Amino acid sequence: MTRDTQKLRLFQLASSSLPVGGYSWSQGLEWAVEAGWVQDSAAFARWQTQQMEQSFFHVDLPLFARLYHAWEREDMEAAKRWTAWLLACRETRELREEERNRGQAFTRLLYDWHPECPGEWRALFNQSQLCGMAWLGVRWQMELRELALTLGYSWIESAVMAGVKLVPFGQQAAQKLIMTLCEQYAAGVERGLNCPDEEIGSSTPLAAIASARHETQYSRIFRS
Repeated sequence: MTRDTQKLRLFQLASSSLPVGGYSWSQGLEWAVEAGWVQDSAAFARWQTQQMEQSFFHVDLPLFARLYHAWEREDMEAAKRWTAWLLACRETRELREEERNRGQAFTRLLYDWHPECPGEWRALFNQSQLCGMAWLGVRWQMELRELALTLGYSWIESAVMAGVKLVPFGQQAAQKLIMTLCEQYAAGVERGLNCPDEEIGSSTPLAAIASARHETQYSRIFRS
């Protein structure tokens, strides 16, 4: 695979059209808006920054790095352990369902691209998109940091587009938010990738409450 092809495939993984169900979920934002915690773009920026600093940099990125290194070694037991740890960090039923649903959608796509992938591995990918994406990155010989930037952009764009529908705010504000959040993400990505084991775990109680309350929210657009 040429370097240009690798870059284009990174763009594909970051695309909002990638069929992994990103736009089906709000990760508690819908209840936060309903409760009046997030009322405008400034409040959204504060909410999402907290999710990034207290959750994404302490759960998603460090566990993604560990999954990537496990697949470099083809260490199935380590991949199982870190995937289980990831699911344990999802604090509500909806967040765990989201993780599994995104994993299943990504696995269907991955199997279409690489039908030779062993069935035991695909069963594990069904548990988490991060697990399958880490394997695919190793398979495509992509650098971990570039994959992490791709993962972060996809997460940021999905969150902002959910905010456009829910808060709401306009497209101009959305693009400004994406730029600001991307700058913050780029500044912290190395810290997230190098997070030690003892610091893995989220500290976002309001997000967990919002996700739990969303499960019984009377009227909702998003699944989580």
